Amino acid sequence: MKNIAIVVLAAGKSSRMNSIKQLEKIDNKTLLELTLDKVKSLFSENIFCVLGANVDKIKSETNTKNIEFIMNESFENGLSSSIVSSINYFKSKKLHFDGIFFLLADQPAIEISYLEAMHHLFQKNENVIIASNYGNKLGVPVIFPKIHFPSLLLIEGDKGAKEFINKRKCEIICPKQITNLFDIDTKEDLQRYKNSILK
Repeated sequence: MKNIAIVVLAAGKSSRMNSIKQLEKIDNKTLLELTLDKVKSLFSENIFCVLGANVDKIKSETNTKNIEFIMNESFENGLSSSIVSSINYFKSKKLHFDGIFFLLADQPAIEISYLEAMHHLFQKNENVIIASNYGNKLGVPVIFPKIHFPSLLLIEGDKGAKEFINKRKCEIICPKQITNLFDIDTKEDLQRYKNSILK
């Protein structure tokens, strides 16, 4: 069994939401907790969460059991900085993983079975990136094998990870299972999602 770290990326300042997005609630659970609960249903250890903006408030309102937090001091530099922060954190702690499973905190519709399928593909394939298929592009959730860790330390900006993934399409496998990859960036997105689960 390959050793994997699960990293939930939740460091952004949610400028388009005009609130602390990670703490917006759906059915009495925050967006961040919904993602962490799914992860905890599949994995019992090596679960990490990268925080940046509003770190103290998010920590105080989140169930932190079995979660190790990583602080991204450079969160204003975009999503890539959280990926870099996590890899540097593991290096500083001398933690060695065969792969890192990156998830976003704002995709509440992703099914647990989809995440399980991604993990299964990672266990069965050597040095292959396991990514999510958005139709016209590939993206997160994604599992990077350790062979890519040095290159990932060089990515920058909000789109650095997407560019990294999409430049390597020949090295990528996607789950056959389809899931809802809708991500919540605005109050309208949040309301649209809430309306969809009421139908």
